Amino acid sequence: MTRTAEITRNTNETQIRVAINLDGTGVQKLNTGVPFLDHMLDQIARHGLIDLDIECVGDLHIDAHHTVEDTGITLGMAVAKAIGDKKGIRRYGHAYVPLDEALSRVVIDFSGRPGLEMHVPWKRSMIGGFDVDLAHEFFQGFVNHALVSLHIDNLRGENAHHQCETVFKAFGRALRMAAELDARSAGTIPSTKGSL
Repeated sequence: MTRTAEITRNTNETQIRVAINLDGTGVQKLNTGVPFLDHMLDQIARHGLIDLDIECVGDLHIDAHHTVEDTGITLGMAVAKAIGDKKGIRRYGHAYVPLDEALSRVVIDFSGRPGLEMHVPWKRSMIGGFDVDLAHEFFQGFVNHALVSLHIDNLRGENAHHQCETVFKAFGRALRMAAELDARSAGTIPSTKGSL
């Protein structure tokens, strides 16, 4: 069974299409109009082995806020649709990822409840033209619509680019682990409640 989804979300601020294959190989086609965001989405695809096709036209004449946040929202919607009823998934995923001096940890739970704890002591406020506050907006949009609990901690780092990249790489790895089908589960819901 291939778990795929395609979501189109149009507002007065952004027009976005996201196609996803949770059981992919990391193939990606990314065009958000925000080069650094495309670079981070590439990390999710490659390290999560998730095929991603994302097109976005946003109000970049204002700034990148709506584009980044709404991309997170639409990706979250696509993941929720692709994951389906959650039968047989591992549910929990975690990853530690280093990049030179930086190290981040990401833990995810397909709990059915949105929650974000993100703790990154950024060493500067901008990475090129990318405002680091937008990383939080991306993940907040994602959790609100994927209905996951997500804990993100940058444990150390001196270079903001490295800090951010370790976060997105670890997110991709953790997402991959949590979404994986567990052959031992016999297709059951991984919860004592019987639903997620």
